[in-house]
Formats: sequence, C-alpha cells, structure tokens
Amino acid sequence: MMGGNMAKMMKQVQKMQADMAKMQEELGDRTVETTAGGGVVKVVANGKQEITLVEIKPEAVDPEDVEMLQDLILTAVNAALNQSRDMMSKEMSKLTGGLNIPGLF
Repeated sequence: MMGGNMAKMMKQVQKMQADMAKMQEELGDRTVETTAGGGVVKVVANGKQEITLVEIKPEAVDPEDVEMLQDLILTAVNAALNQSRDMMSKEMSKLTGGLNIPGLF
C-alpha cells in the first residue's frame, strides 16, 4: 500500500513542478508598471523580477539635482520589483493552494 501512495504523491509533485514551470514562463510575459515623481520616472518589470523598461521624462533631469533623479529611479525600481514579487507570489499560491513551501517563491 505504501508504494502506491508514494507513487501517487510523486505524480502530484511532478504535476505541480510542471505547472510551476509553465506559470513562471507565463509570468515572464506579464508586466507591472510603476512611476515616481508624479510620473516623470516610469519603470516596468516582468514576472521574473527583471526590469524591462526605464523611462525618464526630460523634466526629471536637473543637472543641479542629480540625487533627486537617482532617488526617483530607485523608488520606481523598488516599487516595480515589489509589485512583480507580489504578482508571482499570488500566482504561485494558486498552484500550491496557499501552502507556503520554502524555496519556491
């Protein structure tokens, strides 16, 4: 009996792994967008936590205040990465039924 249950459990694990791989691939195509400074800095990230776009409007560039632009970029990048992680976490929890499995996300 024990062998049959183990085989069934292994099939379930393999299916979950395949589903996760498919979802991670799909998340690579999904994006989140954030802005900072009232929209003068825009950052887009995908579901793989990769920054795919940084857009800076000319009015954000002040040679006398480069630190402000750097802060705006950091704010937008961190917000985009946080949204991307949240998106991935929500999608993965759908597969795991809400179980927090260490090392998955």
